[in-house]
Amino acid sequence: MTTPLPLPKTLPPAHALRQALLADRERALTQLYRQAFPAVRRLVQRQGGAVQDAQDVFQDTLVVFYEQAVSGTLVLTASASTYLVSIARHRWQQELRRRARLPAETLPDDAAPLAAAEPDTFPEPAFAVLDYVERLGAKCRTVLLSFYYFQQPLAQIAAAQGYRSVRSATVQKFKCLERLRASVRAALQTETIEY
Repeated sequence: MTTPLPLPKTLPPAHALRQALLADRERALTQLYRQAFPAVRRLVQRQGGAVQDAQDVFQDTLVVFYEQAVSGTLVLTASASTYLVSIARHRWQQELRRRARLPAETLPDDAAPLAAAEPDTFPEPAFAVLDYVERLGAKCRTVLLSFYYFQQPLAQIAAAQGYRSVRSATVQKFKCLERLRASVRAALQTETIEY
């Protein structure tokens, strides 16, 4: 078990956190994760989410927190853990509202025989997702392929694409992904299935 980072007693908590993050980012973020993630996981699971949902929400939360702390815009009126849980609660509520607007489509009952078929007997896909990625435009295509295909960190993507911050790259990635989902969803809704 690692020892907690020593925070100077004379500095405001946000300034001390900023110094700890700049001195040893990995250690400081790990400590914050251990302190706050269990509460975020409980919050998300109580509201119908899975552990993966909690991890996704908390990762986004840490990005927001880190950017605020390093930029010097973080103002703490409570502990860092309380602040992180508050951000995560807000982000989870946003996700629940998004899911309510765009409910997941269920598979039809007759899809089970297709799942049991041999891999070489699958029909050709009616579309390729890559075709839809190509239609998004150069900026979205670059961001999505860099993140999902080449697995580049958002900091690297932000620097390469000229975004002001990692948060800006995160927002752009989310917007591009939503545009991709919408175009694929529209194609699936207009596609007719012949029996």
